[in-house]
Amino acid sequence: ADIYERTARELAQQGLDCECLGGGRLSHRPEERKIHVYGYSVGFGRADHSVTTEKLKAEYPDYEITWADEGY
Repeated sequence: ADIYERTARELAQQGLDCECLGGGRLSHRPEERKIHVYGYSVGFGRADHSVTTEKLKAEYPDYEITWADEGY
């Protein structure tokens, strides 16, 4: 929520609006080049982790990136 609120304020200053579509968590293990997306946000619900995963794969093509709906 803190990150969303800060980002929403910054965007509003530029005349833009945003909406949070859900949340989750990341487990980042740089030494193994792995990222795992999981869980949900109590306040915003669960994001579509498949979308997050695809965006991460584009940015980190040399990483193994996985996701699951389980976990908090």
